[in-house]
Amino acid sequence: MRVVDLDRDMSDVIPTGASPDSEYLFARMEEVTLEALRAQPGSRVLDAAAGVGQDGRRLAAEGIWTVGAEPSRRIMQLARLEDARRPGGSEVRRVRGWSEALPFRAGCFDAAFCKGALDHFDDPLRCIQELARITHSRGRVVLAVANFESLGSRVARALERWLGRWRPAKRRGRRYHDVPSDHLTRYDPALLREQIGAAVEIEEWTGLSLLWGVRSWGRALARLPRPLTRALLRGTDALARWLPSLADVIVVAGRPRGTSRP
Repeated sequence: MRVVDLDRDMSDVIPTGASPDSEYLFARMEEVTLEALRAQPGSRVLDAAAGVGQDGRRLAAEGIWTVGAEPSRRIMQLARLEDARRPGGSEVRRVRGWSEALPFRAGCFDAAFCKGALDHFDDPLRCIQELARITHSRGRVVLAVANFESLGSRVARALERWLGRWRPAKRRGRRYHDVPSDHLTRYDPALLREQIGAAVEIEEWTGLSLLWGVRSWGRALARLPRPLTRALLRGTDALARWLPSLADVIVVAGRPRGTSRP
């Protein structure tokens, strides 16, 4: 991660607007990532690149001993402000630290996860190795990563090329199928499997959502009755589980390779 990124605002991250497909995708990312941890009350879990900390707060509310590691002082302050707004405060422990060099001994966590941030790092392979190192050999490492070779990205690029033959392209901000400026790695399934598999014995490989980022799809969903929209989103999500290489996000989970027991 570049130093200049540490105090950025949220304008360069993937849009999380109120469109039905965005709401569904980000809710599913949280649900599937946290379920893949298999964490029980009393478990010790690390949230790497924790951001404003919503995932850690959910785990802590379930009685899970959670640490949120985040390199940005500004983002950590926002997380602590939100922690303080919770009834009784938050039980999440917050540590300022780089995910490529975590300040914890080997095997001290039951699980570790990084949701939506792996492609921000200068050295994502080192981040994966660190998550595996701090997780004991019976534990779980979970990563959720955007797939820029998804069906949605491919369709959006094809539509853009086709429409460009007939009218000039109108650029209004970053298109969803573009890699954001603060993402330093453009992940596809092959690269993701290669890097994660080097440090983690992969046990789960789950695709989430299809067609996110295709603007015509998002606009159509917004116009439909809500029950029909939900049914279509659940249906395409089910297809993504069968065809993870085409999914918008891939969630990978498994056991660390060659780490010590606590």
